Amino acid sequence: MAFLIQRTKQGLMNILFAVTLLLAMSSLSFAQVSKEKLQKTKKQLEDEIKYTNSLLEQTQKTKQTSLNQLIILNKQIEKRESLIETMNKEIGQMEIELEVQGIQIQKLTSELNKMKEEYARMIYYAYKNLNAYNRLMFIFSAKDFNQAFHRIKYYQQYSAYRRKQAEIIEAMQVEVTRQKRNLELNKGDKLTLVESKEKEKNRLTQEKQDKDKSVKELTLKEKQLMATLKTKQQAADKLQREIEKLIAEEIAAAAKRAKSAVKNEAKPKMETTKTEIMLTPKEMELSSSFAANKGKLPWPSEKGIITGVFGEHPHPVLKYVKVRNNGVDISTVAGAGARAVFKGKVSRIMSFPNLNKVVIIRHGEFLTVYSNLETVIVKDGEEVTTKQIIGTVHTNTDDSRTELHFEIWLGKTIQNPQEWLAGTN
Repeated sequence: MAFLIQRTKQGLMNILFAVTLLLAMSSLSFAQVSKEKLQKTKKQLEDEIKYTNSLLEQTQKTKQTSLNQLIILNKQIEKRESLIETMNKEIGQMEIELEVQGIQIQKLTSELNKMKEEYARMIYYAYKNLNAYNRLMFIFSAKDFNQAFHRIKYYQQYSAYRRKQAEIIEAMQVEVTRQKRNLELNKGDKLTLVESKEKEKNRLTQEKQDKDKSVKELTLKEKQLMATLKTKQQAADKLQREIEKLIAEEIAAAAKRAKSAVKNEAKPKMETTKTEIMLTPKEMELSSSFAANKGKLPWPSEKGIITGVFGEHPHPVLKYVKVRNNGVDISTVAGAGARAVFKGKVSRIMSFPNLNKVVIIRHGEFLTVYSNLETVIVKDGEEVTTKQIIGTVHTNTDDSRTELHFEIWLGKTIQNPQEWLAGTN
């Protein structure tokens, strides 16, 4: 009877242990998902830093500090700070995992020791009381055949239970060894990550020193910077006027086609949009499709970093000076191609001083504008597809800057491209 009570207690302990182990494993599983997400973010930031570094090396070929170099360096510092922050989170996550693993190993070891003690008592009991003679005496002293049968079954179950306990102990021993090995590996991974973080912090310190040096050097070129900014702003204003003129022309042309469509029923029916632009049903469908892809549009260059954000913001060097941007500026590598962000029709190809070649593509009531192109390989009125190369980005030989200027218009309203392009929100 004592043995059966002990066996019942052991069974309850096994159930309790299994539940505890399951909860621990669930916690580790959740931690693993979070760890994988952090590792993915870290890998992405490392790739972006590597790319930004290649752009910095390109600008440093001129051997003169340029505004573009400073802007890219600022981006590099932002990415490096984000990387260090991600590393800190990953280290914190690893510390939690190590703590959970330590508790789990401690529980497993404690349970294993208890099971070993129980198994030792069982062996001792068997040695003292369950020898062959005692077994026979116990069976033959039964009152009847039914009782003798149950006593035989008892010995069989007892023997099977001993074998099962031995198997459980062996399996738990293997699991404890495995988890201890994993714990040591994870400790090594954490140490490696901490060392990597320290290296990134040293690089960040150096980059901040380079930034301070660049700002000092550029401050001495205040007149030159003001002149460059004025020229750039004049070019942007001229482009804006041309776009507004184009929109007005297209609104007038669409209205004229609509009047003609009333007289000639064979022509497609025109619909007036909220932006005053009259579109055919096919153009309306294209416009709706473009709008549905807000936040998911591909970049107008395969690779690049945003070095000029939308709207009004402080100049990186000149104090009390604001910079206005109708789109975004994307720095990329020399020879990079510019590509259409969505299917549409080329509305206009133009050339401007300081903006070089410009391509405007219509997508229903939307316009996308691609400025500072060296070459253009599409024609006015040509239908283009998403990600189709439309030309190559111009490289400024003075500061080795390869920068694409990109804008989005909804009717007469300028849009923030960062709200439309994938991965920029």
